[in-house]
Amino acid sequence: MKNGNDPYAQLDEVPMIRVTAEFQDGGELPLAQVSKDQGGSERSPKLAWEHVPNAKSYMVTVYDPDAPTMSGFWHWVVTDIPASVQELAEGEQPEGATARLNEAGGTDFIGAAPPAGHGPHRYFVTVQALDVERLEVPADLTPARVHFMAREHVIARGHVHATWANPDQRA
Repeated sequence: MKNGNDPYAQLDEVPMIRVTAEFQDGGELPLAQVSKDQGGSERSPKLAWEHVPNAKSYMVTVYDPDAPTMSGFWHWVVTDIPASVQELAEGEQPEGATARLNEAGGTDFIGAAPPAGHGPHRYFVTVQALDVERLEVPADLTPARVHFMAREHVIARGHVHATWANPDQRA
């Protein structure tokens, strides 16, 4: 972990849920989730998670705490995923879900693209169960602010993570 930066250390503890992806937890991020500039396809990951009783919706985020900023980099934020959904297909979001702003100000998934010479970055893919059907927040909120506003509605959380380094710096 770079500089001891644990993105979950300051969040309230909630029950953990099992999340699975097409990649091994802690392994290398597949090219499907990497930026086209670094040889990838820039598609959101295929995910599955266990059902959370009393969940009214889910929120999925992809976050890089190792980005060379003071606040990391949010690659994808999707809220209002219906409680009946327990999986996402690669490159898709379910009907009724709301894509929120990413760090670049758009709503699409942004593939991994750490700068050359910066070493490997960690990408946390997190699923949070919420106690509300819709997260009622303005559409123009930053990703960090959406996450902050969701915090009091989180009833369970789980994640998987993978790493990616710019191909220009690999050994």
